[in-house]
Amino acid sequence: MSIKAVVFDAYGTLYDIQSVADITEEAFPGYGEIITQVWRIKQLEYTWLRSLMRRYRDFAAVTRDSLAYTLRMLGLAYDNEAFERVIEKYLHLDLYPDATSALTALKPRKLAILSNGSPDMLNALVRNSGLDRLLDATISVDARKIFKPSPEAYELIGEVLGTGPSEVLFVSSNPWDVAGAKSFGLNVAWIELITPEAMALACVETELVAPLTMFKAIRTQMDELGFAPDYLMRSLSDLPGIIKG
Repeated sequence: MSIKAVVFDAYGTLYDIQSVADITEEAFPGYGEIITQVWRIKQLEYTWLRSLMRRYRDFAAVTRDSLAYTLRMLGLAYDNEAFERVIEKYLHLDLYPDATSALTALKPRKLAILSNGSPDMLNALVRNSGLDRLLDATISVDARKIFKPSPEAYELIGEVLGTGPSEVLFVSSNPWDVAGAKSFGLNVAWIELITPEAMALACVETELVAPLTMFKAIRTQMDELGFAPDYLMRSLSDLPGIIKG
């Protein structure tokens, strides 16, 4: 590969979206896990629906709307303070433990994020986690007013970094994002966080499928869309080896 830039998805790839669970449980005892899972599912669904409807609202608004839906669906009463405390966690999501070391090992290549996140959300998250010292660009789809996996979103990579698709390695743990990036023509590495074997085992270990297990079943396996990643990884720490190899 002649890779000049490595571009990362943010939510679920560099940052652990499940790290909101502690704050949702604290705000709504006994409901933390179900809130976390439904919130993320609706958040993604709203990005796709708004793109199809051509009724764009930025990711900050989508995140608030999907949380409001989740709390209403569960019949949970809340005040503005509790709502804002949960929303605030999206500006302080936990980095995956190997993120900083993996990115450091990839220099001097250009490093960037391409995310559905709105600029204010992303800039705060990157700054709070310290990745601003390693990234050359933090790219938001807000510049196009349409969400990934629209091709218009991936076009932003070349416009900002001055690269062609064949010079970019795009990294994501989200199968729908992998398919979108590969369809656009990028080199793509998929972080398979949950193997099919582990998924199958989780589904038979208990008679009652837990919310997190259901989320994993819906969102963590490669979709049947006709596009496969070029590289399969188990974690971000595999990435430097792929580049060097």
